[in-house]
Amino acid sequence: MSTRTSALDAVVYGVDIQSGDVRGDAPSYALVRYDGDDVARDVVSHRKLRRLIDDEGPAIVATDNMYELAADKDELIHFLGTLPAGTKLVQVTGDQQPEPLSRVAKRHGIPYGKEPMEEAEAAARLAAHNVGYEVSAFTDTTTVKVSRGRSTGSGGWSEDRFTRRIHGSVKKRAREVESELEDATLEYEKDVREAYGGFANAIFTVEARPQDIPVSRNRSGDIRVEIERERRDGIEFRPLAKRRDHVLVGIDPGTTTAVAIVDLEGEVLDVWSSRTSDTAEVIEWIVERGRPIVVAADVTPMPETVEKFRRSFDAAGWTPETDLPVDEKQHRTRNHQYENDHQRDAMAAALYAVDAHEDQFDRIAKKLPPGIDRGEVTARVVAGEESVEAVLAELEDEGDGDEETTTHEPRELTAEEQRIKELEKQVERLQSHVTTLEDRLAEKDDRIDELEVELDETRRKERREVRRNREVTRYRRKAERLEYERDEAREKVDELEQKVDRMKALWKLDHSNFSDVSAEKEGLVPVKVVEKFTKGAIREADDQYGLAPGDVIYLRDASGAGRSTAELLAGFEPRVILKEGGLSDVADEILFEAEIPIGPAGDVAMQEVDELAVAREDDVEAVIDDWHDRAEERRRDRKAAMVDQLISEHRAGDDEV
Repeated sequence: MSTRTSALDAVVYGVDIQSGDVRGDAPSYALVRYDGDDVARDVVSHRKLRRLIDDEGPAIVATDNMYELAADKDELIHFLGTLPAGTKLVQVTGDQQPEPLSRVAKRHGIPYGKEPMEEAEAAARLAAHNVGYEVSAFTDTTTVKVSRGRSTGSGGWSEDRFTRRIHGSVKKRAREVESELEDATLEYEKDVREAYGGFANAIFTVEARPQDIPVSRNRSGDIRVEIERERRDGIEFRPLAKRRDHVLVGIDPGTTTAVAIVDLEGEVLDVWSSRTSDTAEVIEWIVERGRPIVVAADVTPMPETVEKFRRSFDAAGWTPETDLPVDEKQHRTRNHQYENDHQRDAMAAALYAVDAHEDQFDRIAKKLPPGIDRGEVTARVVAGEESVEAVLAELEDEGDGDEETTTHEPRELTAEEQRIKELEKQVERLQSHVTTLEDRLAEKDDRIDELEVELDETRRKERREVRRNREVTRYRRKAERLEYERDEAREKVDELEQKVDRMKALWKLDHSNFSDVSAEKEGLVPVKVVEKFTKGAIREADDQYGLAPGDVIYLRDASGAGRSTAELLAGFEPRVILKEGGLSDVADEILFEAEIPIGPAGDVAMQEVDELAVAREDDVEAVIDDWHDRAEERRRDRKAAMVDQLISEHRAGDDEV
């Protein structure tokens, strides 16, 4: 049966000082590369070790003392910060109070020797079996900063344009980063410092590790992207996943076998069920996750299948006084996730077993001196039915195993020693009474525990509400933006519909012989209104309803026009121009030369419809005829003047002769 875990799916480095000191100039290391099958050994310098870690990116770098890789805390934090994204530093001997490597190796059945290469191999094998603590100096929060990749400079005629381009590039890249974080459904907060033409920088605080963020560190041209994990206040030790030294196991046998793993603190570590796994596979699954000290069932007496599992682990058994009711199992597992009733029953059995042994676990913990493995002592007291004192004495003997031991012959106790023994028995009786009182106190503490559970649930709900409100705010902003775009589109549509209506009205007037035009409009002519005799007013009228040759144009204010304005209007070749107010001499001359009739608007009866107007055809013809009469007279006057001028010039020439 294999006890290997997922750590062996990748490479593990075991490291130990071979010679020198990390505080010195040139330490060398015994390096063992272990992949679960093959072991490769080498002696390398500190620089080569770092290069190998960077090149291969092992899953774990294991050591018995993390300060063999760094001289002090600051160097250790720097070392952790330079590890590849998927590489962990693991101290296999424990956390703040490590044990001797020999003791840990012996407890887990790993070969051990005192040579540096043998210690490095032991560290690699222990880490591969998920023994030890990950050393971490960083949280799971990462800062992504988008900023300028170059200085904006000072002076120069193109400085403003250059600065605007850089800040615009930063803004564009920041929006791309935000979009990538949104697509990855990562929680983040954004802090932007705006500047001329865009952003000076944008900082995203993301709740994820760098390897989980779809943005990479780079610098190109105008921008640069920096990624940095948030540091902890100190060094944190986290036990490796899944593997726990000593656990309680709940088993629900049957067609579907379910198993739940719970640690000594009552935390559910894992739960699993299967319809096809045999006994060996179930045992292997349990072994990969810990060493059972109690195997529990939710019914009494213990089923034979569960009893076989208990005997295979040489663990203590636990069953309730009566079969656990479904409602009690549901209540006890309400704060944990499970996939089916079988997993729920196994989990309930394990949790009730923890409740039953809680006081015993606490008493054992209080008697342990610093540096002693609580799980090992608890296992031997609970499963092996040994006293705490006997286990501690044996562990001390194991720690001094390398020293020469001596035997002592039993002797007869003195009166004083006998008295001490009697007092010790009395102390035990008093401790038993204290235990009873503590049990009563525990009953009163149950209510406090329930309230704490309710408080935790309330806090979780509040956190979910905060996340939901954040999502609502984001979607509300998006909705407001879409509503604004919709309103703009509607205004544009309204404007175009009005223009279409004006064009339809004009078309109807120009096609009065069609059946959909009423008889009342017969004998009328459309008039296109120009508010002022300016280029802008003429072009605006042309944009709204079009000016074409043969149109009747009405100038509300004909004053002030110059040569170019008159030439612009003459270029449309109108049939006649009806005007209000006086016309400049220049404009009058240009229009006369273009033979465009002009007449007073007061001589024509007009009726205005929005920006358009209609007039009687007879009135328009009368104005045109009147202009032709005046134009003919104007031409005659002009010819007479020319003749008079020629005669005057001729006479002046004769007088000079």
